[in-house]
Amino acid sequence: MIPWLVSIPLAYLLGSIPFGYLLVKFFRHQDIRATGSGNIGATNVLRSGSKALGIATLLLDLGKAYIAVAIVQHIAPGNYDLATSAAVAAILGHVFPIWLGFRGGKGVASALGVFIALTWPSALCILAVFAIVFLMSRYVSLASIIASASLPIFAFHFVSQRSPIVVAGFLFIPLLIIAKHHQNIRRLLSGTENRFGKRKAVA
Repeated sequence: MIPWLVSIPLAYLLGSIPFGYLLVKFFRHQDIRATGSGNIGATNVLRSGSKALGIATLLLDLGKAYIAVAIVQHIAPGNYDLATSAAVAAILGHVFPIWLGFRGGKGVASALGVFIALTWPSALCILAVFAIVFLMSRYVSLASIIASASLPIFAFHFVSQRSPIVVAGFLFIPLLIIAKHHQNIRRLLSGTENRFGKRKAVA
């Protein structure tokens, strides 16, 4: 019980560190929430005009989620239920950070981070799906949605442990990410979503 009581809050707090917001605030003295889509994730930071800060946000958002799960794997090795629950907590922290009034990012980079820790072959496959869709369409949102939707397929293929907690976690994370892209989905369906590289794109 103690590992659960320690690990889940810790994973949430690590996931809730708003690196995109902090980096833009510190280096550019701006509120990233007032720029572009208002999202604190790497895509909006990149589109705000700073490639370096966008890449840093991507790596830090990925890294914090990876560390959140890795810590649990160190505390309770072999407890895949707890590791999966920590992954969910880290994603929830990123999407609903307590520090920013529970208004955070969409969880794409953080999801990649937790799945590198949970099942790295799945993470590589998901990344490949993202890259292929993005290169073909130039839509970050579409690539994120399709990669997220493919996540359970790869995870269930590579992971043999399929307890109710693991199954629920592997389904919940992509559903949350897709739900957070609801505005992008509307724009994609209406043909108004802008491709990556255009100044006024919103994602």
